[in-house]
Amino acid sequence: MTWTLSFWCNRAEAEALPDLADILPLDEPPTLNAEEPDPARPDEWLVTAYFADWPDNTTVAQITGLFTSARDIAVTPLPEADWTTLSQRGLAPVRAGRFVVHTADHRQAARTGDWGLAIEAGLAFGTGQHATTHGCLKALARLGKRRRFGRIADLGTGTGVLAMAALRANRSAQVIASDIDPVAIDVARENLRRNQLAHGSCAGRIATAVAPGLSAPALRQMAPYDLVLANILAPPLIALARDVSAAMAPGGVLVMAGLLHHQQRAVANAYRRHTLVPVWPMDRQAEWPCLVLVKKGG
Repeated sequence: MTWTLSFWCNRAEAEALPDLADILPLDEPPTLNAEEPDPARPDEWLVTAYFADWPDNTTVAQITGLFTSARDIAVTPLPEADWTTLSQRGLAPVRAGRFVVHTADHRQAARTGDWGLAIEAGLAFGTGQHATTHGCLKALARLGKRRRFGRIADLGTGTGVLAMAALRANRSAQVIASDIDPVAIDVARENLRRNQLAHGSCAGRIATAVAPGLSAPALRQMAPYDLVLANILAPPLIALARDVSAAMAPGGVLVMAGLLHHQQRAVANAYRRHTLVPVWPMDRQAEWPCLVLVKKGG
């Protein structure tokens, strides 16, 4: 039996979700998930935590106490059958150029000439549904019309969807996908198998590494990269600016997402200080924009 703790809070607190493992003395701290609001109520966000066992009152108080605006707090059981339905709900195929991301139930969505990517809803982020992933896929499709890339890094890979998309568009490339979460890397490797893509460090394969940023030896050894994908969050994107720039070849392209529209300028300026400049104008309207930059010197 899975249990959920859910409550509503304001947007600012939802966008700054804490890592409970760093805050609460729990053996198995839950992961918090914030759902985007109804457009009619943009400042009201739903936060949910999932538990394998019923969370006691102390745990509920500890978690909700981190959100000063928490209201409508509820603890409810979620049977396994309902969880499966919930995890798959709304996962219609997503198209971005030639890329089509789909679940096993929608394989027919990929037509002749499409780059189909089978991704199931599960434990890692990145089914193609979220605007951040979709934006990166669209950027990859657009870049694919202009050039081919030989060495590619996907930082914060989640399900591995962007690494796989990059290899679909650049068949002979060396690709490495990294994530700070070992569960995500397990999921990414399973998705490689599901999509009949080979795991490994040579051309036409995708290597994987558990690492924050570019700290893994495998990431450093494969540099310099002519394409880097980073679908994470604005603060780590800014913190990684120097390291990412150092790992890129002159003329290399960086695709970034995970930031909100009001964070675009700060993220872009952090990279501009390290010789990366926007390829296309920043999107002033999108709630979750995608930035594409190129390293000077190419």
